[in-house]
Amino acid sequence: MVGGNAIRGTRIGAAGPSSESERGETAPRSVVSYWCANGHESRLSFALDAEIPNEWDCPKCGLPGGQDVQNPPSSGRTEPFKSHLEYVKERRSDEEGEALLEEALEKLRQRRGRA
Repeated sequence: MVGGNAIRGTRIGAAGPSSESERGETAPRSVVSYWCANGHESRLSFALDAEIPNEWDCPKCGLPGGQDVQNPPSSGRTEPFKSHLEYVKERRSDEEGEALLEEALEKLRQRRGRA
């Protein structure tokens, strides 16, 4: 007896229709180039009726890219990475930090019965 599995002989992730007539027509597109300050070119395809952005981040270096190859946008000011500890140190002095640490240790000692 033959099973009733309709997808027998195919695998998950198998390619779908292979020709344009089976997939449908593609939307008309325009290709736009963006250049970053490092000279990288990114070529992107947009639908004709889509709003084209003035800038696009470069996928190679992350700098902003513009459509004018001679005048790419500047990278702007980027904040350096700060750890949580650096942000805490901006809000508290070393003396305040030591006092808080001592207070927390004292509470811990009391909970453990070592006061």
